[in-house]
Amino acid sequence: MINAQNVVVFDQFGIPSFMVRFTKEQNKDLFPGGSAAVHPAFIIGGEEVDEIYISQYANTIVDGRAYSCPLQAPATSLNYEAAMAACFGKGDGWHLMTAAEYALVLHHSHRAGTLPHGNTSYGKYHGNPEERGTRVSEDSGKTLTGSGPVTWTHDHTVHGVADLVGNVWEWNAGLRMMNGEIQIIQDNNAAAPHDYSHESPLWQPIQADGKTLKYGFTDEGEVKLTTKDVEEAWDGSRWESVKSDVEAPEIVKALALMPTDSQDTKSVLYVDTEAERLPYRGGGWDHGSNAGLGALRLYGPRSIVSTNIGFRSAFYRKTGN
Repeated sequence: MINAQNVVVFDQFGIPSFMVRFTKEQNKDLFPGGSAAVHPAFIIGGEEVDEIYISQYANTIVDGRAYSCPLQAPATSLNYEAAMAACFGKGDGWHLMTAAEYALVLHHSHRAGTLPHGNTSYGKYHGNPEERGTRVSEDSGKTLTGSGPVTWTHDHTVHGVADLVGNVWEWNAGLRMMNGEIQIIQDNNAAAPHDYSHESPLWQPIQADGKTLKYGFTDEGEVKLTTKDVEEAWDGSRWESVKSDVEAPEIVKALALMPTDSQDTKSVLYVDTEAERLPYRGGGWDHGSNAGLGALRLYGPRSIVSTNIGFRSAFYRKTGN
């Protein structure tokens, strides 16, 4: 097991954030059966980066910008674009945590056997009420960032990424569903500022056997991966029940978008196949066993604002910088 590496990173305004460093060298061949030597989280703009830094804590907002600090109320009620702006506004290399980076942490945690618990039951972990954090207030289900036990971090140490499970759902960049189609921004290019609007040509569908890959539903209402036409509907399944009628490409495994041996199969995938749906992951303070590191909602529009959706920033430096 590789211990997490903590780093304090200052943004262009001189304000620090507590981050966890993930290196390319330590995370090769991270998903089973994979042929890729480098996880897509380490490929930005066609170049490999040596390190990715993930906020140790769900972010709070200071002067309109995102910061990772312990014992804070996690910021919520920001829509997708506002969360992105709060991260990009910190300077070069800063960005909203991407789907590729989230999957990197998930695979890292699964490989180490340390899938985290979290605040899934109004300040406590539903599987063990002795695991609890400090609630933001008496009438809030949310807990202060990093106030839970070490089992609430991705590697079960005080150095790990905290509160990825439960507390608040977290926006991810670089992944969406459009009328059922699973679309991505290539590699980890969503970590750099570009046009990520609804109409951006950077959004590209994932292909399987030369056809567009989609999320649809079985006749029993379970979510499935398919290349066939899908109807407008919404529903959810635990990952262990998600079906597939196609051989999914490697990128789907790398991004933790299908049930595999390296996925958190007990948590839930929710999808809505109507229009554009943006992802948030991990679960909320009241989601019980439906929450988990693998929990994914492709369910809301980019405009949705909710007290149970937050976010966290990430950071990278180009090789040699």
